[in-house]
Amino acid sequence: MADDIYKIPVRTIDGTDTNLGEYKGKVLLVVNVASKCGLTPQYTGLQKLYSDYRTKGFEVLGFPANDFMAQEPGSESEIKDFCDANYNVEFPLFSKISVKGDDQHELYKHLTAAKSETNVNDGAMEENLKGYGHNRSTPDEILWNFEKFLVGKDGEVTARFAPDVAPDDRRLIEKVEAELAK
Repeated sequence: MADDIYKIPVRTIDGTDTNLGEYKGKVLLVVNVASKCGLTPQYTGLQKLYSDYRTKGFEVLGFPANDFMAQEPGSESEIKDFCDANYNVEFPLFSKISVKGDDQHELYKHLTAAKSETNVNDGAMEENLKGYGHNRSTPDEILWNFEKFLVGKDGEVTARFAPDVAPDDRRLIEKVEAELAK
C-alpha cells in the first residue's frame, strides 16, 4: 500500500525520531547520499532542484549511507557540517542508515520492493563498477551512492534513477514536473 511509506520510522540528522508522515501529499525524491564519493557534487544539483520546486510541494530527502567503499564514514554532526559548509544543503537530511544487505533500513526495503529496477539508467555506471569488482547481488539492490527514488503525492514510488543520473538531467526533471502536475 502506497501510504505505508509514511509510517516507516526514520530519524532526522539531528536525532529526532519521526516518520515520513509530515511529507504526505508532497512529491519526494529520496536519495542515499555520501560525502566522500565521486558523485558527492550532486549535492549541488539536489539543492538546486529542491530550491526550484519546494514551493510547489517537492522535497528532497537525503539519507546518508556508508554501504559503498566507506564513502560516508562521518557521524551525523560531521555529515551535517560537511553538507552545510560545502553545499549549503537546505533539504532534509536524516541519520545514517544502511540501504542494502542484511541490515537494510525498512525505508529502502520498501523503495526497492516498489521499484525493483531503475527506470532511468544508461547502464554505464554499473558496467564501470563491474570493472572494479562491484556487482549487485540482486537486480533490485541499490547500485551505489546517489540512487534516487521518486515518490508521488499519494506515496507511490513512481520512478527510480541510477546514481549517475544527475539531478539536472532532463529525464529526472520531467518526471518530477509530471508528478507535481498530478
